[in-house]
Amino acid sequence: MIRSLFLLFISVSLTMNIGLAQTDSTKRISDEFSIEDLEGFLFTNHPVLKQIQLLSESARADVTQALGKFDPALYADFKNKYFGESSYYNDWSSELKVPLWLAGADLKVGYDRNVGNYTNPQSRTPNSGLSGVGISIPLGQGLLIDSRRNTLQQARAMLGYAEAEQVRQINSLWYTALSDYWDWYFAHQQYVLQEDAVELAATRFSAISEQTVLGDRPPIDSVEAAITLQERQMQLAKSAIELRNTKLVLSNHLWNENQEPVELPDRAVPISIDITKLAPEPQLLSQLLELAEQQHPELLKLESKGLQLNIEERYRREMLKPRLDISGTLIAGRNFREPVEPIYDFNLGNYKLGMSFAFPIFLRAERGRLRSVRIDQEQLRYDQVITGRNIRNDINTTYNDLTAYTRQLRLQIQSIANQEVLVAGELQKFELGESTLFIINNRETTLIDMQRKRENLVVEYQKALGGLYYKAGTRQAMDVNSPMGNPNLSR
Repeated sequence: MIRSLFLLFISVSLTMNIGLAQTDSTKRISDEFSIEDLEGFLFTNHPVLKQIQLLSESARADVTQALGKFDPALYADFKNKYFGESSYYNDWSSELKVPLWLAGADLKVGYDRNVGNYTNPQSRTPNSGLSGVGISIPLGQGLLIDSRRNTLQQARAMLGYAEAEQVRQINSLWYTALSDYWDWYFAHQQYVLQEDAVELAATRFSAISEQTVLGDRPPIDSVEAAITLQERQMQLAKSAIELRNTKLVLSNHLWNENQEPVELPDRAVPISIDITKLAPEPQLLSQLLELAEQQHPELLKLESKGLQLNIEERYRREMLKPRLDISGTLIAGRNFREPVEPIYDFNLGNYKLGMSFAFPIFLRAERGRLRSVRIDQEQLRYDQVITGRNIRNDINTTYNDLTAYTRQLRLQIQSIANQEVLVAGELQKFELGESTLFIINNRETTLIDMQRKRENLVVEYQKALGGLYYKAGTRQAMDVNSPMGNPNLSR
């Protein structure tokens, strides 16, 4: 009769536990905080992401600044001297200069009026002034590329560099957030396992205590059951602290639309994972290797740097040429309001011409700068080779880790199944009086440790998968339950 009551008590306890587990499971599903939720919070409101996005804005501002050297500019100058009832000079000069991209030339439109008793005769003009339309062209140094075009082209090259750096920092931010998510997942799984272990120990302690009162079990079994319960409760309290801390770390990545920090509520739980689907597909490695070769941000940064050095090298070669600038202006005695005689109007007979020439004899400064740029280009080529190889090796090693975790998970699942058989067999022997509580507790402790190791392998797998995408220069936005993570390869 006592045995029947004991079996009835165990059945009722198990039924209640199953019902509680189902209720808790339903609650967890409704309060799941998924990776998609994390992605939404991070990529919408994170202030660090907003800061990273300013990198490309800053580079575009540099391009705009370089374009400013091609802006039309208006110049004007006026000087007047009147003394002793005599007009010494009354000089007015104005000019509109329009820089041209082609050949580094400048188009000029001007108007000068220089009159007075003591005005320099070579700059003196009629009272109506002189109008002019001309152009200045560098025929030697500056014909193919000059300082203005060099600055603009390099600024555009640095725009690609800034965009690649922006991608790198975004990927790094996402990988850190993803790692923190899986740390929280592991802490939550540990807490759930320890909670189940405490519940199991409490049920066993209650049952053995009743059996002890009835005289079916020695008192020492009740003491041992109590010690086991207390130890598991202490571990549960430790797991609760770790869970709370990892949740706080993950909350660092959560911000609302008002740029205010947000914390995960206590009811939030991570996603559930189908362990049987955790296995990378073979084509994932080749896909990521190809992707890294094409758009890895580190390689794109080096490519932009190489483009910048090519522009600088071209400019330095241009500086080896002699400087020969010519300018020509057609002039007329009109002020654009009153007509003039044809002889004083715009024609090929009314002009101004100018030429300037300069050439350093030894060109040591120019040759030194050119040599320095070419050394930088050679160093960059070595960097590209080394960086490309390191990226490929990192991807391969991380993929090898991923496949190793897959094999370990399969073995661990089998080991847990075998250990559960041992625990069930030991419980049957205990009911028949052929085993001890000490052995059962050891079997259960081993099973719990194996379950923790399984969850740790799951976390290491997920971190390795995220690291694989990160080292390939992209970020992981995916369904974690798919074999290869449903790769959404996003720069």
